[in-house]
Amino acid sequence: MTAPTLPDVGSRAERLARARSALTKAAARVQPRGEPARHTSAVRDAGTLPVADELAGLFPGAALRRGSTVAVHSSRSLLLALMAEASAGGHWSAVVGLPDLGMVAAAEAGLDLARTAVIGDPGDQLVGVVAALLDGVEMVAVAGTQRLRAGDRQRLAARSRERGAMLLACGGWPGADVELRVTEVRWIGAAADGQGRLRACEARVQASGRGSSQRRRSARVQLPGPDGRIAPATRQAELGITAWTPDARCTG
Repeated sequence: MTAPTLPDVGSRAERLARARSALTKAAARVQPRGEPARHTSAVRDAGTLPVADELAGLFPGAALRRGSTVAVHSSRSLLLALMAEASAGGHWSAVVGLPDLGMVAAAEAGLDLARTAVIGDPGDQLVGVVAALLDGVEMVAVAGTQRLRAGDRQRLAARSRERGAMLLACGGWPGADVELRVTEVRWIGAAADGQGRLRACEARVQASGRGSSQRRRSARVQLPGPDGRIAPATRQAELGITAWTPDARCTG
């Protein structure tokens, strides 16, 4: 009895072509009836992608500039909030290198899972996978950036600019156009004696960068708010608020 043989999956170019075909078919299935199909070239001509109102003040032009690179330090909640507005608006996104990404949390944050590709572990093909995604996806978030050589980062950033895609680095990215950090957090809902139910996490987000982003900006937001999405910071002290402290659950 001979062992079964695996089907020939073809060359990398053939696999990429099949993947793009599958994405196109998926887009057609989720496209509401009566609404004209989106064409990538037309979408990318706009030059920007939308961002939540609570974060808009951190970016020049109050939007995410296509072709730019944004580094998000130490906050998965912030990363999801950054992607949510464009995703909910029908733009395609991908997340690479976060095998423990919670799909429920991502959906609650506002990501359209029908338009989000998740590659949990790209193995030793991180650069190739991200490069291929930048060819056809409008926002690509990538973790494990410490494994990349300087030349790899430069090539991926150049590809992002050429394709008009957003490259979101989970962690450091030397030369990023914008860098975001959660510098302070506090939980809302606990009383002074520590009793009560935590309802939201309030955070201060600081932005810095180069060029038109050199001026430091900051915003106070709920990250996440009570429904899992980003929300404006509250000013109601009677809700019960802890002191400003680092918190891995809020920032992670």
